[in-house]
Amino acid sequence: MKIEAFPDATSAAAGAAGFIADCALSTVRERGRFTFAVSGGHTPWIMLRALAKKPLPWETIEIFQVDERVAPAGDPDRNLTHLQKSLLDHCPLRPEQIHPMPVEDKDLEAGARLYAEVLRDFAGAPPAIDLIHLGLGPDGHTASLVPWDPVLEVDDRDVALTDIYQGHRRMTMTYPVLNRARNILWLVTGDEKAGMLSHLVQGDRSIPAGRVAQNQAVVVADRGAVLQLSPHDVVMVG
Repeated sequence: MKIEAFPDATSAAAGAAGFIADCALSTVRERGRFTFAVSGGHTPWIMLRALAKKPLPWETIEIFQVDERVAPAGDPDRNLTHLQKSLLDHCPLRPEQIHPMPVEDKDLEAGARLYAEVLRDFAGAPPAIDLIHLGLGPDGHTASLVPWDPVLEVDDRDVALTDIYQGHRRMTMTYPVLNRARNILWLVTGDEKAGMLSHLVQGDRSIPAGRVAQNQAVVVADRGAVLQLSPHDVVMVG
């Protein structure tokens, strides 16, 4: 696992955007299309606005959600709301190139199955997404794979539903599809994440994030997040 640390969250987000752009360009050259799944969070929206400024072949990019809160359309708690604002207003991406999780459906279980079919349509059967962006919570969660939730044990579906967490049920990608990704980008900022980032780097499976495969993973962090890592394991940037 490669780890790069930047001076602050904003520069880390810009560094992550550069990694995504490089991955997109190489993937499009090789296969003609780039599939990219995005998690939520404040720093990722900065990352996406930086990405929107990149001269990419946007017509070849398909964007998916790693997870989403069950909430109405336009709700400020929805990842989709921020994802659309971060990209659609700032780059030539068409709205239909962003594939929202169907959390407004009355039958959420059927919605999860439908989204798994969408992933297969664009990323193969079983789907292997070119790049999945993940965050890391202070409790060790990633996507909406949170401690003690039964969704952690789902191994026969690529998309599933969680119990209520911080006021919302969630729809989330599960470990099978995360671990088939061709590349994983962890964006981790803030010194409150330092302990959990140490567990992640050690592959500690007692935290949800530690169960994500590391063989194709890159961590982009700020200096606060790497405080508990060995300097020998971190490439300092800037």
